[in-house]
Amino acid sequence: MDHLPSTEAAVTALRHLAGEYGREIEVSHDIGADQTSRRSAAGVGVVTDPDGSLPHEAYVEFGGVPRVSVRLYDEHDALITVEGVDCPDVDRDDVPAFLRALFQGHAWVRARRFPPGYFLVVPLPGDRTHKEYVPALTLTPWLSSRVR
Repeated sequence: MDHLPSTEAAVTALRHLAGEYGREIEVSHDIGADQTSRRSAAGVGVVTDPDGSLPHEAYVEFGGVPRVSVRLYDEHDALITVEGVDCPDVDRDDVPAFLRALFQGHAWVRARRFPPGYFLVVPLPGDRTHKEYVPALTLTPWLSSRVR
């Protein structure tokens, strides 16, 4: 799973991950410029981009805890939502590692004393992390159980 060149390849990788971790998975596809979220200016019935390509997005929901969904965009990035916390602009190639970190319990929530705040921290390969602000009012039981 080095490079996920297409949305379909990314969905296949996510199906594999769901099986690996015993999670249910639901997938919906948006195909065509008039269907994808980032092509709202495309007009009704216009399915291809100006270059003739056919944009393809997918929305994936995983069963279990933590609640996770993934929106795979045609531009090779993704929006991952963990327990209601949006993690935008995740590179498509990092999505499997991001989900593994969640499912294996390696992600945590960092608490900051001053100014008070919480951040979801997800380790990624190459000593990188993805950090996302978590409003205190949205701390779910799963997020609260990960506070350090």
